[in-house]
Amino acid sequence: MRALARLIAGIVLAGPAFAGGNVIFLHPDGAGVAAWQAARMSLRGPDGDLNWDALPAVAVYRGHLGDNLTATSNGGATAHAYGIKPPAASFGADPQTGKPLVSASGFQGSLLMEALAAGIRCGVVNSGSIIEPGTAVFATAARKRNDYEAIAAGVVRSGADVILSGGEEWLLPEGTAGRHVKSGRRKDGLNLVAWAEKAGFTIVYNLDELAAVPASTKKLLGIFATAHTFNDQPASELHAAGKPLYAPGAPTLADMTAKALEILGGGRFFLVVEEEGSDNFGNSNNAEGLLEALARADAALGVASAFVSKNPDTLLVTAADSEAGDPDVIGLDPGKADQLAIAKNGRDRNGAPYHLDAKGEPFLSAPDKAGVRHPFVITWGSFTDTAGGIVVRAAGRGSENVRGSFGNTDIYRLMRGVLFDD
Repeated sequence: MRALARLIAGIVLAGPAFAGGNVIFLHPDGAGVAAWQAARMSLRGPDGDLNWDALPAVAVYRGHLGDNLTATSNGGATAHAYGIKPPAASFGADPQTGKPLVSASGFQGSLLMEALAAGIRCGVVNSGSIIEPGTAVFATAARKRNDYEAIAAGVVRSGADVILSGGEEWLLPEGTAGRHVKSGRRKDGLNLVAWAEKAGFTIVYNLDELAAVPASTKKLLGIFATAHTFNDQPASELHAAGKPLYAPGAPTLADMTAKALEILGGGRFFLVVEEEGSDNFGNSNNAEGLLEALARADAALGVASAFVSKNPDTLLVTAADSEAGDPDVIGLDPGKADQLAIAKNGRDRNGAPYHLDAKGEPFLSAPDKAGVRHPFVITWGSFTDTAGGIVVRAAGRGSENVRGSFGNTDIYRLMRGVLFDD
């Protein structure tokens, strides 16, 4: 009886310290509803479901900033990380002092910084460079988006337990070779890889090395490319140069997400994940790249969803902050020669560009429920980010609050409410 009483007392005493839950924020940058429609048609067919579709909670996203109706990547990330409406130029810092902004909770710093201060383990995962704002703004603050040296140093030294991305060029000084780059680009002489080694990080450079990392690892730094793990050029340029969409030896976003959850999942954690390719390929009007990037983002959502199903005290929330390139899908009637001729001409009647597949033919959907594959093209409206049609989707703890109209600052409030049981 005494042993049982001590056990019960221990549970009661330990309860408040672990009252909050875990949070996974997965940011498929630049991906609006039209892009997800294209991905569904391509991957699952018009009657199928993506992992994205299976997330039960949904709301319309409102992404304007303090001074702009269309979010920038850094301004949108600041809204998500701080719960405030920043200027479009913001990278989470006071432009005068360079110190982190005060978040909606009153803490001087981002939600990830506040979580680290509370002893919660944290990770950032990005298919792009370590300097990409979608994850970097959570881990550090900078006066300007192009303060790449300061941003890379801030992320590595942030206290985050897991950091997985590209961007070796900003981790090494000029004249120092790495695994992916012949010479780093840092002019300050700082070798962040050497610093990370001394700080106790296990460092890996490719998929095989990542897969071999044991779950007991405490600190993990993955460096998987010189810059991004993808080649974000127009399709015609990639075809001419014989370049792949993604670097063959680099892990996918799902690979990185799975390893991060394996390492962080033993206790409370906050994990921020970004598929950057969906934004960069969209703004390059590269439909093949966009579809591949969203396939990778959806696979990572599948990994995260599986974790939530086994760990219901975890919130999974996903949203973009803008729509890259303003894509849309136009289905073609195979029996109408004029539609096919217009598509192969590469332009709609109003001049909007059409994108065909690598062979110059319309894309084909995966089979519908009748087994029919449908031809379609992807059309583009811009080479930049637009306000677009964005939705928030969620599952797990707190996801019932995702409904109706949901602002970018509500993402912060939702995540903080779960992390700190507010």
